[in-house]
Amino acid sequence: MIPSSAALRLVVCGTDTDVGKTVVSALLVQGLNAIYWKPVQSGLEAGGDRERVMRLIDLPADRWIKEAYAFQAAVSPHWAAELENTLLDPKRLALPPCGTRPLVVETAGGLHVPLTRAWQQIDQLQEWMLPVVLVARSGLGTLNHTLLSLEALRSRKIPVFGLILNGPAHADNPRTLAEIGNVPVLAELPPLHPVNGETLRNAWHTLGLGPKFEALANRPDNR
Repeated sequence: MIPSSAALRLVVCGTDTDVGKTVVSALLVQGLNAIYWKPVQSGLEAGGDRERVMRLIDLPADRWIKEAYAFQAAVSPHWAAELENTLLDPKRLALPPCGTRPLVVETAGGLHVPLTRAWQQIDQLQEWMLPVVLVARSGLGTLNHTLLSLEALRSRKIPVFGLILNGPAHADNPRTLAEIGNVPVLAELPPLHPVNGETLRNAWHTLGLGPKFEALANRPDNR
């Protein structure tokens, strides 16, 4: 477990929709004893991703922060806001104070998802300049999506801590992404049945994630 004094802050991003960002966020929040924040939520069916994280790991009220924006429609945030006659203001997405407890921020969609018609998710990441954990699917199609995402992050000088590949193990994709993407593969998260606090806790220990994130917390460039 990362000591609370580390004050680690990181962002969980995905290469595409439905790649497992919320499950990985729950994994990290539980493993790091962190606070969870999803600043922008589109689609409130079943309560949205915050509610899902709360259910998965029985997250108490002092371990999550309410969304800055939560829209009903399960569409891109810029359009969801427009459907509710709202314009998202990036100034409301400033990082919240969390004291000495680590913070895990889950983004809305991929890097170039528009938050407004003039402000994309990657623009917000550049404002935060926090280390990114990039979540990608493990199988077919991941090479192109992941390498493009890494290129986009590096073009903005946004720090990338590493990849978490979600899904059935693939014989070559982890090696290819590590070599061509010049990035560590932090973990290959297999399908969990069921997905709950216990299976996520077991995965955290089995994958040896604790020491990796402790190293990130102790890096001098960690903000």
